[in-house]
Amino acid sequence: MRKKQSVFFILAAAVFMAVSLNAYAGDVEYETQIKPVFEQKCIKCHGSDSPELPEFEKDKKGYKDKLKGPRMDTYTTMISFVGWPDTGAIMRRLDDGKNTKDGKPGNMYQNLGDTEEERQKNLALFKGWVGNWTLKRWKEISKEELDGIKVRY
Repeated sequence: MRKKQSVFFILAAAVFMAVSLNAYAGDVEYETQIKPVFEQKCIKCHGSDSPELPEFEKDKKGYKDKLKGPRMDTYTTMISFVGWPDTGAIMRRLDDGKNTKDGKPGNMYQNLGDTEEERQKNLALFKGWVGNWTLKRWKEISKEELDGIKVRY
């Protein structure tokens, strides 16, 4: 168990460093632009009373029945759904379908706004914040693609 924790912290530190190095490349910032949208559109299901990702994964159905997703209410918890350990989850969930083979939007796309115009505006904001908008998971993403992630604080 201790070895798994060590590997987790080493990988988390590597992702954090990669993200930090690219953090100043974009104009969109978490604190001033992403956080307000998140608090308006997402916090009800992904707030401080939501489970951490490992706990959520143990009982997805039970939490979904309670309209709870994994916790994302801080910068640190949110970037784990961009870089690692749940690489690309934000992108897969919020995508409008233009980046998928079947054209289907992600299951959280509809929550980005009340109108298509508002959803597209907020999606563009998230895309600008993330930088390299990829739907790939950790096992599929290359170092170059990971380096393209911005997620500026």
